[in-house]
Amino acid sequence: MPLVGVGAVVAHENRILLVRRATEPARGQWSLPGGLIELGEPLERAIVREVEEETGLLVEPVELIELLDRIYREGERIRYHYVIADFLCRVTGGELRAASDAAQARWVERSEWNSHSALQLDPITVRVIEAGWQRAKAIEAGEK
Repeated sequence: MPLVGVGAVVAHENRILLVRRATEPARGQWSLPGGLIELGEPLERAIVREVEEETGLLVEPVELIELLDRIYREGERIRYHYVIADFLCRVTGGELRAASDAAQARWVERSEWNSHSALQLDPITVRVIEAGWQRAKAIEAGEK
């Protein structure tokens, strides 16, 4: 049965927040902060909770960027199936620190997610980051 999760494209000062996963799936890989929603928890509350748990930052969801499937296979077997709502978020407080199931947390410049950098981001993650970054720039410029 698919599980429902949230991801945060946290844009701040021309950078995006990434975490290095400490647990499976994708252990050791850089990705967006996020996780599974809890029973009865609204998506927006889940994203605020997950970002704070993983990074120490307080955020406010701005808008939904994308709703997508993440299916991890081992051969023919489906190991994980997540339906993830990725939200653009803005920082409202807190202090950056890796916590919970994040081994590391850091701000990255556009050149770091848009190139073949040491971060080795999943192409789907790069697409979501870029969409969120473009939307953040449009909002900053006063576009609706």
